[in-house]
Amino acid sequence: MSEISKGQVWSSGEGYERYVGRWSRIVAREFLDWLGVRPGASWLDIGCGTGALSETILATADPGALQGIDPSEAFVDHARRTISDPRASFEAGSAESLPFENGQFEAIVCGLVLNFVPDHQAALVEMRRVAAQGGVVGAYVWDYAGRMEMMRYFWDAAAELDWLAQSADEGARFALCRKEALFEAFTDAGLQEVDVRAIDAPTAFRDFDDFWTPFLTGQAPAPAYNLSLSEEKRGDLRELLRSRLPIQPDGSIHLVARAWAARGRR
Repeated sequence: MSEISKGQVWSSGEGYERYVGRWSRIVAREFLDWLGVRPGASWLDIGCGTGALSETILATADPGALQGIDPSEAFVDHARRTISDPRASFEAGSAESLPFENGQFEAIVCGLVLNFVPDHQAALVEMRRVAAQGGVVGAYVWDYAGRMEMMRYFWDAAAELDWLAQSADEGARFALCRKEALFEAFTDAGLQEVDVRAIDAPTAFRDFDDFWTPFLTGQAPAPAYNLSLSEEKRGDLRELLRSRLPIQPDGSIHLVARAWAARGRR
């Protein structure tokens, strides 16, 4: 399977927003409330992407300063263009080698990214390193194998039509996106008081097109896999999904997007 069908495509902030950015903002609000960081704290948003989590921090957590970092120049550019708050700054960089001093931040967060980092354990050790003593480190990841339902419907249908789909399915690829694995990863990184919980976000689509169109953006594994298919095979997948989804009499579709969230302290 090609790299594009595996989903290593992160070049359009707008495309990602249409796909899952809108749902990640719902999760972000509950996640930040759960972290309970004091007003005026210094924050680091690792894998800030298009800025969904950063925007929520600025709107709800009253940070003194917020630094965002992401390996995608396109996503960093999107965040800079859309977030004008003077407390925030964004730059390109790697989660596995953070360009910051020891103990620099009181809150370090990573939203929907940790599973995509080649060495997530090195990233967690780095997150602990740049955390102040007593500072909080938190992350959340989609429950790809369980109740991230828009993706589960997609991949389960894809696997019926193409046995190669499983090699791109996040539910099969990312063992970290399970409660026990996330707890173990945080503990192994030397974090204390580790806790893991589920956060469920309602995902309501106006109609089937509202559900299907984001899978044509090419951003992230499922849309990238979808675009790697021939037009005929993509049409077969579309119609199988249409037959499987719980479409209401008014045409709307109501699903759940579950994320696993973890927090710990240095």
